[in-house]
Amino acid sequence: MALQDYQRLADGTILKRSATREFLDSCPPLIADFFHYWDSLRQGRAMPGRADFRPEAVVRQLPGILLLDIEGVDAEGIGIYRYRVVGTEEVDLRGHDPTGKLVQEGFFWSSLEDALECYETIRKSRSFLYENAEFVSPEGRWRAEHAVIVPFSDDGETVTQIMVYSLARSSHED
Repeated sequence: MALQDYQRLADGTILKRSATREFLDSCPPLIADFFHYWDSLRQGRAMPGRADFRPEAVVRQLPGILLLDIEGVDAEGIGIYRYRVVGTEEVDLRGHDPTGKLVQEGFFWSSLEDALECYETIRKSRSFLYENAEFVSPEGRWRAEHAVIVPFSDDGETVTQIMVYSLARSSHED
């Protein structure tokens, strides 16, 4: 889908996605700053290692960060994702802290299938993804957000962790 095109999913979710740097032309500065920091860590590699990441470099973004471990794949070949770190804004959105839980037990998105599809895209592509979305969670919580989702790798080849930074979208944005 083109960056300017929104897609409306069957459940009513409005989603704009980009796997190119075009999103940097229109995303909020905090999203761009986070992406540029992650990108600088790559140093010519497809993705940086988690050990390269320094939280103090993105202090303003920490409340909106999720870090997920990938614990292998299930019988269907789908990644097994577990929340390792959940920022305070993300905990508040969910109404509970999913740290240590599988995504199936603590996701905050329109559906589990859509959340897993996003993480699978990152795991398989070994690249970043930008989302501008508006959705209602299964618990009935409405959210409009910008998010950048980035991979980390222990060996430079396999995605071992995924980090999400999301920022609430103001009501006057398109």
